[in-house]
Amino acid sequence: MINVYVPRDTASISMGADDVAACISALSTEINVIRNGTWGMTYLEPLVEVETNNGRVAYGPVSVADVSSLYAAGFLNGGDHLLFQGLTSEIDYLKKQERLTFARCGLIDPLSINDYKENDGFKGLEKALKLSSKEIVDEIITSGLRGRGGAAFPTGIKWNTVMEAEAEQKYICCNADEGDSGTFSDRILMESDPFCLIEGMTIAGLAVGATMGYIYLRSEYPLCKSILKKAIAIANINNYLGKNICGSGKYFDIEVRLGAGSYVCGEETAMLESLEGKRGMVRAKPPLPAHIGLFGKPTVINNVLSLASVPIILDKGGDHYANYGIGRSRGTIAFQITGNIKRGGLVEKAFGVNLGTLVNDFGGGTWSGKELKAIQVGGPLGAYLSRDDLELLLDYEAFSEVGAVLGHGGIVIFDETANMKDQAKFAFDFCAIESCGKCTPCRIGSTRGTELIENQDYELLEELCDLMDTSSLCAMGGMTPIPVKSALNKWPDDFKD
Repeated sequence: MINVYVPRDTASISMGADDVAACISALSTEINVIRNGTWGMTYLEPLVEVETNNGRVAYGPVSVADVSSLYAAGFLNGGDHLLFQGLTSEIDYLKKQERLTFARCGLIDPLSINDYKENDGFKGLEKALKLSSKEIVDEIITSGLRGRGGAAFPTGIKWNTVMEAEAEQKYICCNADEGDSGTFSDRILMESDPFCLIEGMTIAGLAVGATMGYIYLRSEYPLCKSILKKAIAIANINNYLGKNICGSGKYFDIEVRLGAGSYVCGEETAMLESLEGKRGMVRAKPPLPAHIGLFGKPTVINNVLSLASVPIILDKGGDHYANYGIGRSRGTIAFQITGNIKRGGLVEKAFGVNLGTLVNDFGGGTWSGKELKAIQVGGPLGAYLSRDDLELLLDYEAFSEVGAVLGHGGIVIFDETANMKDQAKFAFDFCAIESCGKCTPCRIGSTRGTELIENQDYELLEELCDLMDTSSLCAMGGMTPIPVKSALNKWPDDFKD
């Protein structure tokens, strides 16, 4: 049998991967089509791979119309074709990455627990079961892992707080409400390597003494929901979840809960409100969720990539993970390149790479071929950067120094046709739509901001931005001024009639 890999993630399916897989299966009874996850090279999807003696050979992007010519060219033996990309492992886009968290994405069948275990899966959990709670937390602290959801708070400190809290019940909550524009790394991880998230959450439970975990999943991710639920069931059957994890007598279980379709539920306390069946509105802090969280109990809240980074930290050690990155930004981060770009996709790199490397070396410049104008990093509330910022290092402190945020690692590219006044106005419009309405600066300020831009009252606009920054209850209102002020400062001509 010849193994042919066709991805099963949302992006690939949207580009016809299911039909391509069916068409390839019909070619010969000697073909075994394996539906793997994606490598994250979305510009090549659907990426079809054939297992050869030299390794997996890639072709892409493949449509149904290409299958007959691929067959005639001998693609089952790695034959040459216009869509030939060479050995998958040698594709520059992939080869130049540092894959730690996403090492298995694209490599394995997402729902094969054997594939997962054969590629270092559950090694971190097996080591964690031999350690005390404090020893697990100490490894996370040593690794320097910080939250990958935007705030970049040290994960080990958060876990330590929950570990030391006294309570009969504690919880692990995974924030998978991935709503930032230009972000899809959580989706790729959950669709391509779901056991990694399950393993990371289980280790977190062991570390802090929690027995129950919840994945708060974006409602727009139906395929994620299906894959996660199947993976959780498989993990339970194989004793990697449930009442007797790996025969240790330890208990931990996970449930998937769908989000409420609200951007603000990505904020941790609004997410807790939604999980409790209430309207997703931000809670005042203190108390912190680590003390009084879900159902009033101590709760660890991390996003998908924070938790998915945990298995390799426990397997290889905190020092191994900390060897990647610079300064206080340790390990790797998944950058997602999208917008007006030739080669969009996911790139996992150690902190410290510069912005130009991602935009030009990986992304290949603008898709339109026109001059690059703006780069928004960190979601719809991230700063707009210009061509002058291409040497900026991608790490939390470097971005903070220039008034920008790395956020979830989303990078959206705009060419010279973009009008930055329109983009600034969009930030206020977005905030007005997505605000939970609990605090006045966010609820009213977003609407007034749109009016001030339309009326070109930029002096009062600056005052409004300062007010929203200092007085909003959460980051929704507090960060809205970031894209507005960056656009106004860098492209003042766009704000003139």
